[in-house]
Amino acid sequence: MRKLTGPVQTGIYLYVLALGLFHLYTALFGTYEAYLQRTIHLTWVFPLAYLLYPVSSKAPKESVPWYDWVLAAISVVPGVYSIFNYEEIAYRVVQVDPVTTVQLVLGLILLFALLEATRRVVGWPLAVIAGFFAAYMYVGHWMPGIMQGLSFTLPEVVEQLYLTDEGIFSIPLGVSATFVMVFLIFGGFLEKSGIGSYFMEFAQAFTGTAAGGPAKIAVVSSALFGSISGSAVANVYGTGTFTIPLMKRIGYPAYFAGAVEAVASSGGQIMPPIMGAGAFIMASLLGVQYKEIMIAALLPAFLYYGAVLLMVHLGALKNGLKGLSPEDLPKKRDVLRRIYMMIPVVGLVYLLLAGYTPMLAAVLGILLAWVVSLFSPEHRMGPKAILDAIYIGARNVPVVCIACATAGIVVGSVALTGFGFKFVGLVFSLAQDIPFLALLLIMLVSLVLGMGLPTTSAYILAAALGVPTLAKLGFPVLSAHFFVFYYAIVSNITPPVALAAYAASSVADASPNKTGFAAMRLGVLAFIVPFAFCYDIGVLWHGTLVQNLAATAGGIAAVFALGYAMLAFIHRPLVLWQRCAFVAVGLLCFFPFLSVKAVGIAGTIVLYLLWRGPAKA
Repeated sequence: MRKLTGPVQTGIYLYVLALGLFHLYTALFGTYEAYLQRTIHLTWVFPLAYLLYPVSSKAPKESVPWYDWVLAAISVVPGVYSIFNYEEIAYRVVQVDPVTTVQLVLGLILLFALLEATRRVVGWPLAVIAGFFAAYMYVGHWMPGIMQGLSFTLPEVVEQLYLTDEGIFSIPLGVSATFVMVFLIFGGFLEKSGIGSYFMEFAQAFTGTAAGGPAKIAVVSSALFGSISGSAVANVYGTGTFTIPLMKRIGYPAYFAGAVEAVASSGGQIMPPIMGAGAFIMASLLGVQYKEIMIAALLPAFLYYGAVLLMVHLGALKNGLKGLSPEDLPKKRDVLRRIYMMIPVVGLVYLLLAGYTPMLAAVLGILLAWVVSLFSPEHRMGPKAILDAIYIGARNVPVVCIACATAGIVVGSVALTGFGFKFVGLVFSLAQDIPFLALLLIMLVSLVLGMGLPTTSAYILAAALGVPTLAKLGFPVLSAHFFVFYYAIVSNITPPVALAAYAASSVADASPNKTGFAAMRLGVLAFIVPFAFCYDIGVLWHGTLVQNLAATAGGIAAVFALGYAMLAFIHRPLVLWQRCAFVAVGLLCFFPFLSVKAVGIAGTIVLYLLWRGPAKA
């Protein structure tokens, strides 16, 4: 991203500020009709992709070249046309009314401008995938075998992508234009009000003195911060620059310190209340209130972080690592004295669970963050700080907006060409009607997509292809969405392309691959739990009371069994066969049958009691 100064930076500051204020206004007083709101949002964000993100690594970083000013101006033309001709577009009949020459040209400009913006802001992988799906609509009928598609003219392709709400302006962009934008601003207020730094102090005070304290600080602070940021890599750099050196200082190997931070940061996107843009898109695709997604995500998220905390604790015990000195940490009394700093987040959770819309809940959360800041002379937010907070939040929207708009190309192509049905048929033929094999195939697809794409884009693409397949096999639709969502996230810690692990390794000065494989071990529950909630809806707390309670008990037992197995340690080292025994009972804990689950829970307890003591000489 460019670092601009002078009048250009001032102009961009005012431009981004106006963008944020517009979205706060629509959050309070109501959004425009979906297509119009999305068009305004993308048109407003589009120039930022060219002004803030250079065309290549060799392009100027402190100034904007003339050609980027030209591209920024051209990029807004299709949107401006749609805004001023909104009624004509809204009332036209798809596949009946002809696409005019002007609309055809502008649609092509929009497509190519969006692909170039995607290449700059998000990266080559998403741009290439979107380009393939856009071309597939036009040339798919020339492709061989199972890839052969229907024949569509260029106007029909442009109509689908530009003049309907099923292409670029589909649900993903709608989520960016409403929920995500306001929550980004909420994150800006948390930063400026000092609440973000309070999260770190809270984690330090209550976990820092325990065995392996810095690692526990990383886990707790990343869980709190990551739920707000929604980006694993941003979270790594935000908290890891502090926690990783601390972990190394008390004796954790560099690769393990990086792995802890990578796993903790990635999990932020599965931890309510916010969970990043993907969770809002899931709620929109399912047509349910966001609180339903929050509730469903709660138990898996706690199991995930519980397992990570257990393993870093075992790692500390195994290597004789101590915590930090109390003198080096904030005092618990001082931290508890400022517990009111949690009010905005607690209030947000309450409002969401009470049935308020996410946009209104976020606006009220912003108001609470401002009120809380007034009690701290250091972070008291006056008019300038309020405007800065809006700017800090809004300036982060290009990545989400451009990614969502580009994912809409894939969504539109799948809807128009029936590519999704071909994918369903391919999975069925490979899985031979065995549901578990189908889950494995969809898992691989989601992991591969997530390795090169941001979580939101990877989830949208995997959902468009994988969810219909899983639903046809009889899996609950909610479970199917969470299944692909989880693997899109854990791809951040899955070599060979583990972005969060590689970011953490750069901070830790450790081997990227060694960090990535250590992160996989720490995050093992995230690879297993998605299979569990496909077969047992109780893991998502959407079953009967007995199912939900049994799933909770089984999940807790599995955390301990798998944690002992991965670290090969309880209060003494475990040999290979003992680790295998813990893996076996841990997996039984996730079985949907109560009798099998009970055996797994009992087995975990028995094995712990047998092997917790010191090894015999």
